[in-house]
Amino acid sequence: MIRVAKKNAIRAFKVFNSDWTCNRFQFEVGKEYEHKGKVEICSSGFHSCLNLAHCFSYYNFDPDNKVAEVLIWGDIDDNSEDSKACSRNIKIIRELSWPEVLVLANTGKNNAGHSNSGDRNSGDRNSGSWNSGDRNSGDRNSGDRNSGSWNSGDRNSGSWNSGYRNSGDSNSGDRNSGDRNSGDRNSGDRNSGDRNSGDRNSGSWNSGYRNSGDSNSGYRNSGAFCTDTNPEVYLFDKPSGILMRDWEKHQAIRILENHLETHFWIESSAMTDKEKANHPGWEAREGYLKHLTLKEAWANMWPNLTDANKQIFFDLPNFNAKKFKEITGIELNKEN
Repeated sequence: MIRVAKKNAIRAFKVFNSDWTCNRFQFEVGKEYEHKGKVEICSSGFHSCLNLAHCFSYYNFDPDNKVAEVLIWGDIDDNSEDSKACSRNIKIIRELSWPEVLVLANTGKNNAGHSNSGDRNSGDRNSGSWNSGDRNSGDRNSGDRNSGSWNSGDRNSGSWNSGYRNSGDSNSGDRNSGDRNSGDRNSGDRNSGDRNSGDRNSGSWNSGYRNSGDSNSGYRNSGAFCTDTNPEVYLFDKPSGILMRDWEKHQAIRILENHLETHFWIESSAMTDKEKANHPGWEAREGYLKHLTLKEAWANMWPNLTDANKQIFFDLPNFNAKKFKEITGIELNKEN
């Protein structure tokens, strides 16, 4: 039996019942607890796992359960086949949301997802159940390489996604890191457009909230109580003479679709010490999803555009350099 007295606290994860109890002991977020008596793994003391995925070898993968990030210290018994540990002292730091649990537990190397060996699978290499695709670690997936559940698309780490490469939940679009998006590449929630970093946008590339247009940095841009199905688009706060259907096919939109990226994956080998400190759980995921503001995304894109592509934006009706800078952060001069 290995026992090590730890002076510095260790970050770990712990799963509780829905009422924050574990083995009839009541816990509360923000509080510290100390075990009196012998510390022995699987016998007495406070149990947790350094790898969140290992917790679900001992608890059901159930969204009704509470999951928390904890700190453990004092006498620690870590003689286990996985990352399970038993400590004398524990502090409950914060509760993890279920989407966060899905990402931490089901992505990265050596994670098996829901700890199922699987039943009724018609595909290959599934560790969950009722999967018709291949390489799923969750349940009831009809796509491939899903680590969540009830996905009909491919490569989802969340649940109830019908699109592809989503790390959130209930997305019908693709490559969303938020929840309940029907568009693509959104890092916010409940967006029906694409590449939004805010919430509840039906347009695209919005950093604010509740916008129905594109590339807005403010809030609630559009009309109200309108019945026109093909309205005129406002550009730079003035009527443009371009109808919405034509704007959706405009070359400027094609450029943004192909070049403006608001988030991308950073491998652990490329993470700075500051990034590691700001993104607990990066070890389990072997990296993190980096989110860019709209201005950061434009700053990355603009220098790489050809002069011809830049000119497409300059030629937009009502072009206004001051407003262009306010939205994109790009200050125009003779050199750019």
